[in-house]
Amino acid sequence: MKTALITGASGGLGEEFAKLFAQDSYDLVLVARNQERLQAVAKELQSKYNVAAHIIAIDLSVPNAATMLFKELQKRNIQVHTLVNNAGFGAYGLFHETSYEHEKQLLQVNITALTDLTKLLLPQMVQRKSGAILNIASTAAFQPGPLMAVYYASKAYVMNFSLALSEELKGTGISVTCLCPGPTKTGFEKNAHMGTSRLFQKRVMDAATVARIGYHALKTGRPLVVAGRLNAFGAFMTRFVPRMWAACIARQVQAPR
Repeated sequence: MKTALITGASGGLGEEFAKLFAQDSYDLVLVARNQERLQAVAKELQSKYNVAAHIIAIDLSVPNAATMLFKELQKRNIQVHTLVNNAGFGAYGLFHETSYEHEKQLLQVNITALTDLTKLLLPQMVQRKSGAILNIASTAAFQPGPLMAVYYASKAYVMNFSLALSEELKGTGISVTCLCPGPTKTGFEKNAHMGTSRLFQKRVMDAATVARIGYHALKTGRPLVVAGRLNAFGAFMTRFVPRMWAACIARQVQAPR
C-alpha cells in the first residue's frame, strides 16, 4: 500500500487531493494546523474508502516544522511514496504597508517548508527508485505581482524549483509535477484579505476540478500543468509581454474593484 503525504489537507485543494488519493487506495498522512478539521477529514476518508489516514497537526510557518514532521514520520514508521506540497497562503497590499511578520510566515510555508520536506523525503524515494512529488505553485509564478509581490515571487520559486528537480530526476523512477492554478474557490482570497480584488470576481475554478487536473498530471508524469484553458493561455502569453507591462497588467487585475 502506497502512502501520500498532503500538506494543507484540512480543506480546499488539500482535502480534494486527499479524496483522489484515497479513491486510488493510498494510505494518507494529512498535515495542517487545524487538528479538529484534520480528524474530520480523516474519519470521512477512512470510512468511505477503507484506507489508513494518519493526521499530524503542525504549523508549517514555524521554523524547523518540516524537520519535526519528518521525525514524527520516522517515529510512526511511515514511508512516504508521494509528497504533495500543497500548503501555502498569500499576502495582499502594498509591500511597504503590509505586515512583514505575515510575509515571513508566507515565505516559511510557501518556500522553506516545501523545500525542507522535499529535501528530507526525496532521498528515500531515490533509494527505493519509486516516488512522486506534486508541488502547488500558481499562475502567479509566470509574472511579477504588484499588490502581492512576495506571494508571486514565492510561486515563481516553486515552479522553477520543481522544473529543475524534474530534469535532475530523469531516469530515477521519481516524477516531479508542478500544478499552477489560477483563482480557485478555496478560501485563499479570504485568508489573503483580498476579497475586494478584481482577480476573484470572475473565472474562478472550483477546488475539485483543479485537484483532478493536478492529480492526472502527477499520474502521467507531466512536469508542469496550468489548470484551465484560459489560465493556460494567459500564462503562455506572458512570455511575449515585456516584464514591466506584465507587472502593470497584474496590478490592474488585482486592484480593488
